[in-house]
Parts: sequence; C-alpha cells; structure tokens
Amino acid sequence: MAKESFEIVKVFNNNVVLASHMGQEKILVNKGLGFSRKVGDVIPGDTELEKIFIIENKDNQRNFRQLIATVDDNLVGICEEMFSQIDSAFGESLDEEIHIRLLDHIAFTIHRIKQNDRIENPFIIEIETLYRKETEIARKAVALLEKRTGIAIPDDEVGFITLHIHSSLNKNKLSNTIKYAFICNSALEIIEDELGREIDRQSIDYARFVIHIRYSIERVMKNITIKNELLRSIRRTYGKSYKTAKKIAAMIGGHMSIKIPDEEIGYIAMHVERLKNYSS
Repeated sequence: MAKESFEIVKVFNNNVVLASHMGQEKILVNKGLGFSRKVGDVIPGDTELEKIFIIENKDNQRNFRQLIATVDDNLVGICEEMFSQIDSAFGESLDEEIHIRLLDHIAFTIHRIKQNDRIENPFIIEIETLYRKETEIARKAVALLEKRTGIAIPDDEVGFITLHIHSSLNKNKLSNTIKYAFICNSALEIIEDELGREIDRQSIDYARFVIHIRYSIERVMKNITIKNELLRSIRRTYGKSYKTAKKIAAMIGGHMSIKIPDEEIGYIAMHVERLKNYSS
C-alpha cells in the first residue's frame, strides 16, 4: 500500500519545506528537497527524508506560524537544518518549543549583529564547563549558520545556543538552565571576595568546582543524600574554606529554594580550598 503523499505548504530553502500530511503540518528536511518546488507541489510519501519534525501543541503551532510569517524563509530553513543536526547528534527528540524559542533567538541575534550591537555572555566559561557536549554541537550549528548566511557569529552566542539545546533536550525551562551558570559564577565571586583576588576561570580546578556545584544541586533537588565521613576533619582543617562554603550554600539555597546539607557543604569546602591554593 502506497504511503500518503505530502503537499507543500511553504518552501523555506532548497533543503527544508513545510508540508501537509495526513491532516498535520510537518517540517521536512532533506538535501535538495525544496529545490525548484513551490506551494501545492506533491512529495511522494515514500520519499527518503533526513528528518520530519511535527509540532503537536496547538499554542506552539500558532506561535510557529506567526514567527515564520516574520522571519526570512531561508533563515527558518537554515535553523531547521540546525535542529536536524542537533537531533541526530544526540539521538533523541528535541522539545518542540525549540522550533519557536531558538528560531526566534537566532533571528533576533542576526538582527542585532546587522545593527552592530555587541553580544556578551557573562557566563560563557560556566556554560562551556557545565554543558560540554551541548557546546560542541552548538559550535557546529554556529559554523553552519555562518557558512550559510555569510555572517560572523560571536563566540558568546555559542553559549546562548548551548543553553537552548540543553533546555530542549532536558525539557527544562531555559531560566533554570541559565540559573546553574549564574550560581556557579556567583559562587566564584564569593570566593574571590574572600580572597581579595581573581581566580582563573579557565583552570581545571574551577571546571571541577562548577561540575560539583551542578551535581550537588541536582542531588539535593532529587532528595539524594550522601555521606561525608571527612566532615569533622574538613571543618577543623579548612575552617575558613568551610565558612566560605556555607556562604555559597546560603546563596544557592536562596536562588533555588533548597537547603544544602552539611555533608554537601563539606565537599564544597574542599573545592574552595583547592581554588584558594591554586590562586595563591
């Protein structure tokens, strides 16, 4: 039995089209798929396709239609090729909101670059450390964007795209994803204030600290408890670092509405001590 064909609703570029299929609009991605095609053309149902994206949620469908009515068709197509690339790299489905949120973000970024606006990401080091795989894929996505648009994309933008990728993969709110990076940066500022000097954000010790903070928060939020049989020794030996760790724990608790237990504070203190020794 022949598969039901696709009817083109909109051609974005040579590789991406929006088509109607079995009562649903679907985003189809494949090399050369949109070449020389126009609205109303039929694509056989057995055509080989790299990716088919379906936006199921009614609100997301409405927002997507509104967005593609204002964004350049070719840019929409490039972004959908990026989403296909990201989806394949991780081997798991992206949250469908990425078709709205990241497309909107990239369209605005391109506008800002054309207006010569400066794009800055104060948490770029923390983002790269927390989300290494996502950063790697974001760099490939930016390379595709630069190649196809001819526009140089600042490195800070890689960080923002990384956040969107991580948020989409984990079905998290983007604000929560950003919060981890903000907390790690704020924690380092607490340590720097205590020391009266800056700490190298490129150091391996800071990378370890950032990763530890992330997983410490996740453990507390998931009610996973850990033992710290060195806690008494840490308090006695690294008293100043433990006090600093308590300040960091209080800051985290305020932002995440959680209470960091003493066992976790002890491990944070060990990282603080390591950072202090590195910077001295």
